[in-house]
Amino acid sequence: MALDFYKRMEIVCSRIPYGKAATYGQIALLCGMPKNARQVGYALRTGKAGERVPAHRIVNAKGILSGAGSFATPDMQKLLLESEGVCVEHTPDGDRVDLGRFGWKNTMEVAEELRAYFLREGI
Repeated sequence: MALDFYKRMEIVCSRIPYGKAATYGQIALLCGMPKNARQVGYALRTGKAGERVPAHRIVNAKGILSGAGSFATPDMQKLLLESEGVCVEHTPDGDRVDLGRFGWKNTMEVAEELRAYFLREGI
């Protein structure tokens, strides 16, 4: 079995609910590679995770919108999140999502389902 991080990432990201945000580290963890948060950013920036990944729903560990380079305009991530009802506040560190309120709180069951799926499919 060859681990296909980018295929795993596409599957994990497709599970981020509408109106919620996930972190780079959370995505990496659910892909089975907890130390690969930067690889998540790389995949989003280069399109390796697929075109249908809701990249606007992925923020850094502090909730800061840090993926502006992946979008057509610098404010596109903010606009897309707000269109889903996610409040984005401007802070001195940058635009930020309150992860306590809008963060995706995936369950252990979701993590186990994903792991089983990856093993079954050989990805």
